[in-house]
Amino acid sequence: MSHERVHHLAEALPYIQKYENKIFVIKYGGSALTNQTVSESTIKDLVLLNSVGIKVILVHGGGPEINEMLTKLGKEIIFKNGLRTTDKETMEVVEMVLHGKVQRRLVTMINCSGAKAIGLSGRDGRIMIAERHASAKDGNMIGDIKSSNLDLVHQILDLGMIPVISSIAPDEEGNAYNINADTMCAELAVGMKAYKMMLMTDTPGILKDKDDPASLITELSIKEARKLIQDKVVNGGMIPKTECCIKAIDNGVAEAIILNGLNEHSLLLEVFTDIGSGTRIKS
Repeated sequence: MSHERVHHLAEALPYIQKYENKIFVIKYGGSALTNQTVSESTIKDLVLLNSVGIKVILVHGGGPEINEMLTKLGKEIIFKNGLRTTDKETMEVVEMVLHGKVQRRLVTMINCSGAKAIGLSGRDGRIMIAERHASAKDGNMIGDIKSSNLDLVHQILDLGMIPVISSIAPDEEGNAYNINADTMCAELAVGMKAYKMMLMTDTPGILKDKDDPASLITELSIKEARKLIQDKVVNGGMIPKTECCIKAIDNGVAEAIILNGLNEHSLLLEVFTDIGSGTRIKS
């Protein structure tokens, strides 16, 4: 074993001890999810976290796969304010792809990598109840989380398993709603009293200059994060991600991190090294 590898193991030890039995909620989606090489690396990282006693919950999206299926079916793809316009027919496709395809693949990969995973959506055990998003008109199945009952998720974690949760939840009548995966992740992190919430994206984190990866901001307070949104340094799709991080911290989560899911082992760098990875938001 090389001296460098031994050094990294020694650096990881205090973090392993610190995070034992802590809950981490990790959102995984976008192009990082469809990149086979990086996806395999990320799943191995999740299994490693699980094997050293960290309680991992994986929340996944699947936008590229949904778009691919809608295109095959000749359905128009419409986004408004960053949210997918979802009629009932599109919702059927969303549920089929997320719960039936993407989730099955992730569960299988985790199981084949040495851990045990079980797939869920908000429907299972009614762990999440949805309501129509405030901006959505009748027939648009975009939802927000109205309430949650996470006993089932706790029980799965206590069995040493990894819950893999798709961003779908029913309303009181059982109608399925499409929930933004970052929003679902924040709701779970708060409800589960998680120590860390991590949003794996296609960017390095929050940048002072969106065109310069070297301008990465490695750590922010809630106050500083809000000011970056106000000053439009944080814009576009990074606004809802940053707002989800703020919500999580405001409601008791110790750390919320936005990191690049396209970088191999970005999770391990964030969790087990002094330098970390991405942008960490703290109170």
